[in-house]
Amino acid sequence: QVQLVESGGGLVQAGGSLKLSCAASGRAFSNYFIGWFRQAPGKGRQFIARINWSNGAPWYSDSVKGRFTISRDNAKNTVYLQMNTLEPEDTAIYYCAASTSWRLIEESYNYWGQGTQVTVSS
Repeated sequence: QVQLVESGGGLVQAGGSLKLSCAASGRAFSNYFIGWFRQAPGKGRQFIARINWSNGAPWYSDSVKGRFTISRDNAKNTVYLQMNTLEPEDTAIYYCAASTSWRLIEESYNYWGQGTQVTVSS
């Protein structure tokens, strides 16, 4: 069974940085895509970044491109989301999820972490 555990959330001032971690366990992830999603209060879940575990190829939504960086550490089975120049609009619960599909749709992700809260104050 795949397990994903996020950590690294917290409270930060606008313009600051945070680094989220997603520790994965349960199987080999070489054929997986790991995505980061976020859900702000009163809004739907937004797909913001993804990494191809086998080759490290990243993808970003326009809302975070240039500010966020996704990476992985194969030895630690962990995916990271480095978030820079944070804005109050980035306030949300951040989730990581795993999929074997290349498709950039939330429905293809069938393993989810519990989420970590990120709050950006103005």
